[in-house]
Amino acid sequence: MTSLPEPSQGDPSQPDPSVTGVDLDLLHRTIAIASDAVAHGNHPFGALLTDADGAVVLTAENSATTDSDVTAHAEMNLVRLASTAFSAAELSAYTLYTSCEPCAMCSGAIFWSGIGRVVFALDEIGLLAVVGPESDAPTLLLPCREVFARGNRAVDVAGPALLDEARRPHVGFWAPLAASPPASPVVDG
Repeated sequence: MTSLPEPSQGDPSQPDPSVTGVDLDLLHRTIAIASDAVAHGNHPFGALLTDADGAVVLTAENSATTDSDVTAHAEMNLVRLASTAFSAAELSAYTLYTSCEPCAMCSGAIFWSGIGRVVFALDEIGLLAVVGPESDAPTLLLPCREVFARGNRAVDVAGPALLDEARRPHVGFWAPLAASPPASPVVDG
């Protein structure tokens, strides 16, 4: 049995006080996108991107199952769209909102894209608690703050927030996957 690591930044069971009311409104939308992803046959993760004025310019959901692509996390899909639509200079003033903390892969893509700020709802330790340590879903416990801290430019991070609401799309989703033959489900973040 895998034990949960100690959090490296604060208490992930407590909401981040730096998350604003506007941030919360946008996180509600990412959680709705995560529910849409499940309805479309994918894992429960959603993301959106706002411009410097706070207007939503892009949305994306996880499509790993329907695309047969383990890298098709919501954040990766969003970064792919954003990096072709906007310059790195523009993206440095943009904020990526996501229903769950970005995984290490997604954090790297966010860093390389130039996006300047990330706000997430459910943290990775909270997600693992829902998914369960016995799940076949591969998990790389590397908080996004740690990934960004290794880079040569700052990425502002706020989260977690809306923890109970952010868990809802995941409740009951992962248990059937753990009971089925191994298909290497991917935990997005």
